[in-house]
Amino acid sequence: MWSGRFREPLDRDFEQWQRSIVFDWRLLPQEVAASKAHASALVAAGILTKDEGATIRAALDAIAANHASEAGQAQVRNHPTAEDIHHFVELSLVDRIGTLGLKLHTGRSRNEQIATDLRLYIREQIAHTLDALIAFINALSERANEAGDAAMPSYTHLQRAEPVLVAHWLLAYAEMILRDVSRLRDCSRRLNYCPLGSGAVAGATLALDRTIAAKELRFTAPTANSIDATSDRDFILEYLQALTFVGLHLSRFAEEITLFATAEYGLVILPEAFSTGSSAMPQKKNPDLTELIRAKVGRIHGAAQAVTLQLKGLPLAYNKDMQETQEPAFSVEFVPGMIRLVARFTTALQLNLPRMKEAAQSGYLNAMAAATYLVHKGVPFRTAHEKIGNAVRFALEKGVELNDLTLEELRAFGPEFDADFFSTVTLEATLDCHNVIGGTARDRMREALASTAKRIAALVDAENKEAIHAGA
Repeated sequence: MWSGRFREPLDRDFEQWQRSIVFDWRLLPQEVAASKAHASALVAAGILTKDEGATIRAALDAIAANHASEAGQAQVRNHPTAEDIHHFVELSLVDRIGTLGLKLHTGRSRNEQIATDLRLYIREQIAHTLDALIAFINALSERANEAGDAAMPSYTHLQRAEPVLVAHWLLAYAEMILRDVSRLRDCSRRLNYCPLGSGAVAGATLALDRTIAAKELRFTAPTANSIDATSDRDFILEYLQALTFVGLHLSRFAEEITLFATAEYGLVILPEAFSTGSSAMPQKKNPDLTELIRAKVGRIHGAAQAVTLQLKGLPLAYNKDMQETQEPAFSVEFVPGMIRLVARFTTALQLNLPRMKEAAQSGYLNAMAAATYLVHKGVPFRTAHEKIGNAVRFALEKGVELNDLTLEELRAFGPEFDADFFSTVTLEATLDCHNVIGGTARDRMREALASTAKRIAALVDAENKEAIHAGA
């Protein structure tokens, strides 16, 4: 591609070491699409005739079809002479249509090609990830609806805190995933500008209509600055950072399920289809899926960290260092499949509702509601807190729950206690006293479930429109 300037051959080991075809082979579909779009711009500029453009486009389609299979992909990455995916496509094009294939590189540079291919690739990966995240949100929402008014303990500091509805707990994760969807959609919108026509650094040397390629590839518009377009890899880093949030949220979910599935908690029962046993201990059912999910965030975050360090301090514009941003981007292709597994696992997970209810009614989880009762009687909250704390300590010594104390015993801690106290510290009343937006009161949760259903429907509709816009 550039041998005219050189007289000495490359050192063979260096030549093999610096090739990127061994990993950028997966960009073949994107390279073909971008090359077809560039051919359209060349036809419009009069560099190619319509017939030549049609011949080139047909040959590019044949190259993509020929290498769509696993065997075809192996041929690409094992090609003996191609330096990168751009070189491979050019060589393949010349093999098919002769010297006409050499015309395609007119007015473009590999710098803009890889910038375009990577944007197309990340855009596609985001679309796959969004589909998977929506499946997970649906699974969480469906399980929340199934749970109805079932209650469970919530935790702070891994200590039982207050009763909450099971639906409230599940929708907490739905909120996290909804934020992840928002981040990825924002990333997709920001990257959706076309570098084709940027040349090596200063812009194409031909008067190309850059909007032609941008429209064909379903980009919003051409990039605004050729220097930035060829040197920008922000979109890779932003994508990996957004995926890090996804990994963090899945890891938190996995950690809770792993804990809740232990005999000590007993709040959930692992589905056998997503668990493994022990080679030594016959009784074991191990949470391998959730443990692996918990670990995967390390790989995702590591990829983001690698790209951060690769981009730090790079002068404008293109530098070979940028080749190193590709493998981290490719290394997270497992994420959509992982999310879909979590969605199916969530659907299959058995909630131990009787055990959850029992745990929600023991351990003085109604103490906050009891203090609120005194507040309604005119007692300052700090004083109410102290009175209920004393009552809890007395109940602990007696080995009973707060609501098992007699009215006479309660009045030892304050004259404000009356017979109506007991109706305010039942499980139902303790749940319903959290009657605020975002609270776990039963009426509020019914509103939250309806709202979540609407948000999911709007999300699916928006993704369908985005997919149409992106040519998916």
